[in-house]
Amino acid sequence: MRFFSFLLFTFLIIACQPKPVETHSNAYYDLQEPGVKSGGVKMISIMGGKYNVWTKRVGNNPSIKLLLLHGGPAVTHEYFESFDSFLPKEGIEYYYYDQLGSYYSDQPTDSSLWTTERFVEEVEEVRHALKLDSSNFYLLGSSWGGILAMEYALKYQKNLKGLIISNMMASAIDYGKYADEVLAKQMDPKVLAEVRAIEAKKDFTNPRYMELLTPNFYEQHLCRFPSAEWPEPVNRAFKHINSTVYTMMQGPSEFGISGRLEKWDVKARLPELKVPTLVIGAQHDTMDPEHMKWISTQVKKGRFLYCPNGSHLAMWDDQAHYFPGLIQFMKDVDAKKF
Repeated sequence: MRFFSFLLFTFLIIACQPKPVETHSNAYYDLQEPGVKSGGVKMISIMGGKYNVWTKRVGNNPSIKLLLLHGGPAVTHEYFESFDSFLPKEGIEYYYYDQLGSYYSDQPTDSSLWTTERFVEEVEEVRHALKLDSSNFYLLGSSWGGILAMEYALKYQKNLKGLIISNMMASAIDYGKYADEVLAKQMDPKVLAEVRAIEAKKDFTNPRYMELLTPNFYEQHLCRFPSAEWPEPVNRAFKHINSTVYTMMQGPSEFGISGRLEKWDVKARLPELKVPTLVIGAQHDTMDPEHMKWISTQVKKGRFLYCPNGSHLAMWDDQAHYFPGLIQFMKDVDAKKF
């Protein structure tokens, strides 16, 4: 009897002990913020303290830290919010970031600021402030952000652990040709004629222009849902666009580039990229998926991720392919399998 009493007493003591702390989970959500906690938000001073840009950290992983470069130029980080549904459960640390001129960052009116070269230096300042380096720094650029990511890597790849080019070709010239020779021909000829007539008059503020492009181009190649059903973060990002910067660099629409980026081309320099590189292309993209596959063969260590159901925002309309491929790439590089 004494033996059974002892067992019962021991069981009660064990049952009353606090449960082990889930150190892995707790470590991921410990942002190690000194002072007042800000939920990972950090304003970073750039250009000698002249301006500030907005960043937000999610998670804690010493070896995988992903900085997200949004498109536009001058859209916002908001359309990346689908990443919240996939990366935390994989233990990946990532950073939202609004580039200078975008909604959550300073929006100066000095037109001389809107050059690829200055944006590259801005990314480098952000990297330094976030303490990212070649042991952990993955850079993902989407659309215009892909241009910026390629340019950054061509100058600063020594700081990178991995590069992701999402839905962006290596030549604005080739992109323009693809828009004219492939995408335009998929439109109803009557619609295309009316679009071209408006463009010829440079009447881009005409409401009819977007009335035509939204169902006939954007819903087909930008985000493959009816525009009335576009995800709220996508709508919010477009609502917050800085149209002055966007038009100056990209031009008035996604139907080809006509701004300062019109002649941008780094195809010949792709072999200089030696950092592990993932190139993401989608079947219905505004960008040629075959061109993006080709990019993956030109860099030293390339991999191509194809999204058969996706468009320019494949992180929304082909999540089943986009996120597993992205996550696997980062984990393979981290494990030195790529």
